[in-house]
Amino acid sequence: MPRARGQADQRIQAAEGNASKRINEAQGDVAAFNAILEEYLKAPDITRTRLYLETMGDIMPKVNNKVIIDEGVKGVLPLLDLNKLSQSGGLK
Repeated sequence: MPRARGQADQRIQAAEGNASKRINEAQGDVAAFNAILEEYLKAPDITRTRLYLETMGDIMPKVNNKVIIDEGVKGVLPLLDLNKLSQSGGLK
């Protein structure tokens, strides 16, 4: 019986800790959103551009093949991967 109570108490404490963690994370997300909203209300165009650039900065390194499409050019230009070339010894 004491062992079962101990296990129950342990599970309750783990659940309470998990709940506190999730609440703190949610409050942090709300604070971050409110900070961005405040800046957006001051300067919507600048904030929109900054969010776009930050998102692209996070996404682009994860994309293997990058292609630049320019409306003024009648074709597709592959982006030269300098990291790959320098690792293979092709570019110094």
